[in-house]
Amino acid sequence: MHPMLNTAIKAARRGAAVINRATFDLDRIGVTEKYFNDFVTDVDKSAEAAIIEVLKTAYPDHAILAEESGASANLHDENEYVWIIDPLDGTTNFIHGFPQYCVSIALQHKGVITQAVVYDPTRNEMFTASKGAGAFLNEKRVRVTRCDKISAALIGTGFPSRDLSGLEQYMDMFKVMTPKCQGLRRAGSAALDLAYVAVGRFDGFFEKGLAPWDIAAGSLLVTEAGGIVGNFSGEADYLHKGDVLAGTPKVFGQMVHLLSPFAASAKSA
Repeated sequence: MHPMLNTAIKAARRGAAVINRATFDLDRIGVTEKYFNDFVTDVDKSAEAAIIEVLKTAYPDHAILAEESGASANLHDENEYVWIIDPLDGTTNFIHGFPQYCVSIALQHKGVITQAVVYDPTRNEMFTASKGAGAFLNEKRVRVTRCDKISAALIGTGFPSRDLSGLEQYMDMFKVMTPKCQGLRRAGSAALDLAYVAVGRFDGFFEKGLAPWDIAAGSLLVTEAGGIVGNFSGEADYLHKGDVLAGTPKVFGQMVHLLSPFAASAKSA
C-alpha cells in the first residue's frame, strides 16, 4: 500500500473516532447554520482538526484544502501536494442520527487526484484507491457493476438544500431520469454515493453544485473501479466546477445523453 494512502487511512480513522464519540450524545452537539440549511457542528471542526494533525505531522510541507477551515496559507496553484478533506460529509444526516455520512480525504499531486479514502464509521467500511492500483473496500478489490442499460440502473443523486434557486432545474432532471432508470436514491452524502458507484451498489450518480471535497476522493474510487466520472457534458472538468456524473461506462454515456441539456455550458432555451 502506498505510504501516503496509509497516512490518509490513519487520518480518516482519527477523524471517525471523534465522530463516533459524538454519536452517543447527539443532543449536546453544538450546531451552527453556516447558510440556509447548511450546517456545521463542533464535530465537523474537531474531526477536521484531528485529520489535519495526522497529515501535517507526516507531511508538514503539504497544502490543505478542507471544508471547515478552507485553504491553508501555503495553498497555491503550483502546489505539488494538496490534501482535500471533508471531515464529515452528510452533516445533516449526522445531526439526525441517520447513519449515512463519512469522512473523505484525497491527495492531489500536481493537479491530479492520486490517493483517496472514504470511510463510513457507522458500518466500518473503508473505501480506498491509489491511482493506477485499483479501488478497494476493506482491502478487497471492487469494480463497478456490469450494468449497461440505464433502464436497469439504480442511480444516486442529491438535490439542492442550500441554494434553492436550482430546485426547478433539479425537478426537471428528476422528471427526465425517473422514468428512464430503475430507481433514484437521495441518501445525503455525495462522497459515499460515489463510493457506492465504485463498489456496485449504485450503477450511476449525478449531482450539481458540489465542492471539491465532496468529489475528490469519490471520483478516484469510481475511475479506479472501472467507471467514468465527468461533468454533465461528459467532459473531465468537474472537480472545481461541481457538476458531476459518474457511472459504469455504458450508464455514464446514457446519463450524459439525458442530462447534457442541464450542463452549465448548455444554452438556456
